[in-house]
Order: sequence, then structure tokens, then C-alpha cells
Amino acid sequence: MTSIKDLQPQGIWQSFYALTQVPRPSGHLAKVKKFLLDWAAERGIEAFEDKGENIIMRKPATPGYENRKTVTLQAHMDIVPQKAKDSDHNFETNPIRSRIDGEWVRTYGTTLGADDGLGVATILALFEATDIEHGPLEGFITADEESTMGGVNNMEVGTLKGDILLNLDNETEGEFIIGSAGGINLTATRSYEAVPAEGDATLHISLHHLLGGHSGIQINEGHANANKLMSRVLLDLFENCGARLSSWHGGNMRNAIPAYADAIVTLPSDKVAEAKEKVAHWFEIFKEEYRGVEEQFTLETLEAERPATNLPVEVQDAVVAAIAACHNGVLRFIPTIPHIVETSSNLAIVEIGDGNIFVKDLIRSSQNSMRRYCEQVLTQAFKLAGMEVVLDGAYIEWQPAPKSEIVDLMKAKYQELFGKPASVTVIHAGLECSIIGASYPHMDIISFGPTVRCPHTPDECCHIPSVAKYWELVVATLKDIPVK
Repeated sequence: MTSIKDLQPQGIWQSFYALTQVPRPSGHLAKVKKFLLDWAAERGIEAFEDKGENIIMRKPATPGYENRKTVTLQAHMDIVPQKAKDSDHNFETNPIRSRIDGEWVRTYGTTLGADDGLGVATILALFEATDIEHGPLEGFITADEESTMGGVNNMEVGTLKGDILLNLDNETEGEFIIGSAGGINLTATRSYEAVPAEGDATLHISLHHLLGGHSGIQINEGHANANKLMSRVLLDLFENCGARLSSWHGGNMRNAIPAYADAIVTLPSDKVAEAKEKVAHWFEIFKEEYRGVEEQFTLETLEAERPATNLPVEVQDAVVAAIAACHNGVLRFIPTIPHIVETSSNLAIVEIGDGNIFVKDLIRSSQNSMRRYCEQVLTQAFKLAGMEVVLDGAYIEWQPAPKSEIVDLMKAKYQELFGKPASVTVIHAGLECSIIGASYPHMDIISFGPTVRCPHTPDECCHIPSVAKYWELVVATLKDIPVK
């Protein structure tokens, strides 16, 4: 077996393969929207795009199921574009190359797009199937979930007809999600007048091959943040080697823990040897700090062309100090559920050069007061560095419902099918359920999915046996949806 198209259940895997052939990074969704609308038109399925650039599909009930509650199946069409340092993949033009590795589907150095391509593939497989019993179905395939949640934030309220929402965007088979964190984007900016480069030597500080990861799911797993590590190295070089910063580029997505950072510094030639020794020393420190977690990363000093300019010394010192002071990682766990993260910050992106500074962070919390506290902590750190701070893209938390008919049904189905109980929990990641539920408060909501590991990284992979179990559960659930 060489292609995922041959895996079972074939309907969902063939649909997922088709999606991997369509470029769909966040912010570049024209091709996948056309693919979905054309796919529906070819099969005579009702489908349209709403003002939020979401695709909505509808399928009538099978005979005898017309009196069942309408189920809205929801997934997002976009993917996080992360790739290995040596990959030449272009997410805007190239298909994803998948491969089968034992019980896992992987790629060749890029994100797989199982988050949330398998959710979209589920909708396509159900809408194409002729042998599955179900009531009225609605597919709600949303845009730009991974970057701004723009699709659900701009959806046309009143368009959806469902009584039950099945969100297909969880990454652990056998786990039912009934609540999730809210979040907000923080962007700190500052412009500066570049000054002529000082020093007669140039070094490129390269930090690569960290694990990275999903900033909601993996923020508590001890993965290193490349921007935070880079700030420690730079502050040392500034203080002890007379280094001057010319540029810094780290991370590329707010919801991905940054796995790389690159900085260009100039310095006196008689300090080069000492600077290289210091970088090598930091490498040993980081290896010890992250022993057993980060085993493949590199921290090097490389040759670089001399830049024309540096940041003014007072700007570089203030901004890099603010980045070092910015809280990153878990801020607090939920006191009543100590293993679930309540509040966190992901210092995701640093872009410095050409007279402009951008620092981008994603704050998550299931407690509004703690989210505001985290906002305050970060805002004050950056304001002390003379930076302007903007907070936007907020989305609310999803609070568990006290009583849920769909959760009770799916718990019973899971026990019946697999002889063991499902796990019912809340997660720290942000789900579109919170926004949809606020607009459609009558909806009964649950989130679930097959097992996907390392989403938002080039190591993203999907567990093949979990997809079969997940599909079996979906089909069994739809057959027993309650009457209206």
C-alpha cells in the first residue's frame, strides 16, 4: 500500500487525499473554496459561500429519518503552513505529499493538514455516501480558523439550521470535548530610524529544529520557544561582546510555538571568538535545560553578509529586554482541574528589521479575568520598551453545558461500540464552538475527532486505526440522532 487513498474506511481517506492536493494555508483559501463548491456541484449537493467566506452544504435526510434533529457537521478548511528548514515546499502552490509509516500517515517535512482536513473529509465522505442512515445534515466548513477565526467571526447569523453541532476538530480519539479556552491576539509594534552598522564583523545566530507545536494543546509539554531562547543569547552578546542587532526573524504563526529564530548582529572583530564561545555555551545550557524534550535542535554561528544598518542601541536594548521579560508558556492551571491549562501566552512571532519591529503573541484563557491579567502583564512589558500594543481577534471561551443530549448519546455509543468509556473533558485550545454557540445558543455541541499528533509542526501525523474508530462512531451516532 503506497497511497492514503487505499486506506480504510476508503470514503474518508479518499476525500482527505483530495484535500491534500489543494493548497489551503490560512489566508490563501480561494483554491480550496473553489474545490469544495465544484465538488458539491458535480454531485448535485446544495452548497454556497457566506459573507464570512465559509462553505455551507446541505443534504436531506435518508428515507424514514426526516423527523430527526438537524445535525451541523463543522470543520475548518485552512491549515497551518509549517515546514522543516530544508524543505522547499510552497504552501500556496504545492500539494501536500503524504506517506504511510506503519500505523501513521506522515509527510515529507511539512504539516499534514489533518488538522482539520480530516474533519472536512468527514463531511465530504458523509455527503457523498449513499449507504448511511441519517437525518437532515448540514456541513459548515469555516475559513481561517488557524489565523483569525475570521470565518466564524464573520458568519451570517441565522444561516445555520442545525439543532446539534458536531465539531470535528479534536485530535484525540476517544475524547469528547465539552469546553475550550478563549483567546486574544496581542501585537506590539515600534518603528525606528536605523543607524549605520557598527563593528567590522558580522554573525548570523541560527536557532533551528526545535519541536514547536500547537500553542493550545502542547503549551504545557515543556517545548522550547525559539524567541525566548534567542533573547537570552542576544542579551549576553549585547552586554559582553559589544554586539549590535541588525535583524531578527522568529516564528511565523500565532498559534504555533516558534521552532526557529534567526538574528544578524555586528560586532568588533576582536570579539568574534568570544561571541562564538558564548553561543556554544548557550547551546550546552539549552541542551541541559531541555534534556529529554528537545533532542534535535541546533544553535550555530554562521557566516553572514555585513548589513548596512543596526537598530539604535537604546532601541535594541529596550525591545530585546521586553521580549525577555514577556511571559511565555503556562501562566496558570485550572485550580479545580489541575492537569488542564487555564491561562497561557505564546510569544509566537518576532520580526525586526528595515526600521520596523513586530512582536506577536497569542493569549489563551478559560477565565476572562486571568486573560485580562495576562494582557496587562504583556502590555506593560512592551510599553516600557516604547512599543504600541494592540489587542484584537478576541474569541470567547466555550463553557460546558450543564446537560447535553448529544454528549450522553455519544458516551453511550462509544461504550457500546468499543467496550470502554470515552473521556469527557475541556481543553486549552480555542475551538470555534465558543463563537458558534454564542450565535446559536440553542445548539447542543460536542467536539471530537481521530488521533492527530504534533499539529502545527512538520511532524504532524495521523493515527490510521483511530480514523476507522472515529468514522464508526460518526456513522452510529447519526443513525440514532433524536427526533425533533
